[in-house]
Amino acid sequence: MKEALQRVRAALANTGYTTGNGRLLVNLAPADLRKEGPVYDLPIALGLLISAGALTLPAPADDSTPDLRRYVVAGELALDGRVRPIKGVIALAALARQRGFAGVIVPADNAQEAAAVPELTVLGVRTLSEVVGLLTGHLEPVPASPPDLAGLLEASLAPIDFADVRGQEAVKRAIMIAASGSHNLIMLGPAGTGKSMMAKALPGILPPLTPDEAIEITRIYSAAGLLPPGQGLITARPVRTPHHTASAAAIVGGGMIPRPGEISLAHHGVLFLDELPEFPRFVLETLRQPLEDHVVTVARSHAAVRFPASFMLVAAMNPTPKGDMPAGEVGRRAMEQYLSRLSGPLLDRIDVHVEAPAVSWNELSKAPVGTSSATMRQRVLAARLRQLQRQGIPNSRLSGKQLDSLAVLDDQSRSMVGNAMTELGLSARAYDKIRRVSRTIADLEDSDSIQPQHVAEAIGYRLLDRRM
Repeated sequence: MKEALQRVRAALANTGYTTGNGRLLVNLAPADLRKEGPVYDLPIALGLLISAGALTLPAPADDSTPDLRRYVVAGELALDGRVRPIKGVIALAALARQRGFAGVIVPADNAQEAAAVPELTVLGVRTLSEVVGLLTGHLEPVPASPPDLAGLLEASLAPIDFADVRGQEAVKRAIMIAASGSHNLIMLGPAGTGKSMMAKALPGILPPLTPDEAIEITRIYSAAGLLPPGQGLITARPVRTPHHTASAAAIVGGGMIPRPGEISLAHHGVLFLDELPEFPRFVLETLRQPLEDHVVTVARSHAAVRFPASFMLVAAMNPTPKGDMPAGEVGRRAMEQYLSRLSGPLLDRIDVHVEAPAVSWNELSKAPVGTSSATMRQRVLAARLRQLQRQGIPNSRLSGKQLDSLAVLDDQSRSMVGNAMTELGLSARAYDKIRRVSRTIADLEDSDSIQPQHVAEAIGYRLLDRRM
């Protein structure tokens, strides 16, 4: 911001405008709100031209002419007067619509991004002279066409099909259950069993983004400056795969000026943590609150910023640091020591634990004949639809009170859960996880009530509770 006035003056001079050589004071109100970045260059330039009498904003000639005095203007100015793209345009456009403005004037490279906000006129500009021409009426406004949100969202596909995964049908079912109820998932198995491959295929069976979800994700990526060039909208559920050397600030967000972390960039998508025990324990512990609340608050001395963080956690881990399945007493102790890097409260927040065994040579040598993503997706969509019609949210979001009415257990099921809690030493949170997963399994089977076999399968997915 300190350099903005120099950029603006140079851009005005190189475009043929002058504001004099005297001292200039630009008031950015309110003064206590921190301003960041070059987004204010273009409005500052227009303000200087208006104050110098070089630009006037005429009233529209008739009702068919847009009133550009009711437009929000934002953009960075290059020294030669070109208008460069900026961050956060979709959030700016949403704010303009919320405040009742008629439209926005933004850099041409950001026009498609802003056009994703409905009921708002978007004018994309490439130079300062073009902006002045629009405001004075010498150029005819050409609004950016809104994108076909429904078509773009429906066309997004995952790069990997579950049919390409050999074997692992039990793991595929666990993944289908997790996707159906938006449950967190952890896969335990030796190296080379396809855990990472299946995690990358998971988005292909999730429901497509709704327009509101796509705009919400795009706002996060735009504000972080991570929106791909030329792409106005995020159309596929994000999959974030941070390395195990990532810091806590990189995972949950932070910095002197708070920025969204990986859990916010995975909003409405998947956060995949490979080799989970290799992450520092204090980094993993920072995930506990966002996994429960689906938001993260980054507090600093001057401000506190709240980022959305509604994501599916998918984790994978080997049984030992070597990556193999141990044998004998020594191997068992090595496995227990490796698993001890994960805390019980963190595992409590993961709904589905499943083992991915080594794939035999016979399965590897055969052509892939397993369940395809299309088949799994069809069942997931049907189960999600049942949940939305029944309670409006995925089963993973059900509160304890909602579970009491929507996940009622019969006597046999209650006895099974009671025995499991006693033998495995499960917590009250794990009890609710079993009920949520049981409800999801029943939805997959198109059952209105939870049956004992659904509960038995849900208890079977508390794998790490038995090993801890």
